Amino acid sequence: MQHTPGFLHLVDDAKSRIQEISIPDLRLRLAANPKLVLLDVREESEWGAGHATQASHLGKGILERDLETRFPEKNAEIIMYCGGGYRSALAGDAAQKMGYTHVRSLIGGYKGLVAAGWEMTRPTPAS
Repeated sequence: MQHTPGFLHLVDDAKSRIQEISIPDLRLRLAANPKLVLLDVREESEWGAGHATQASHLGKGILERDLETRFPEKNAEIIMYCGGGYRSALAGDAAQKMGYTHVRSLIGGYKGLVAAGWEMTRPTPAS
């Protein structure tokens, strides 16, 4: 996907404040912290088409509205992913501005998880 300069500027600005994490490091963090929240911030239709098996979903469009209700612990370890790592950086930046202290964005996002052979949940075809 070709992103616009304005969008890329916003993402670069957010990435100056948000930590990113690689997929191998995500595996290590999940092993070390079973309470870690892997949060898919993609659109509902993207989530429905497939997502990381252990992920929770909270679309970027409603993140700021619902984050504190779904995950009230501001010091919870939350790793966000989107399709490729752009929207999750924006979402992570917003979460940090809301007081969350252990938020990271997954480098490569969903596409990276698929390429790494991550266990996915996908809809079953109708018979």
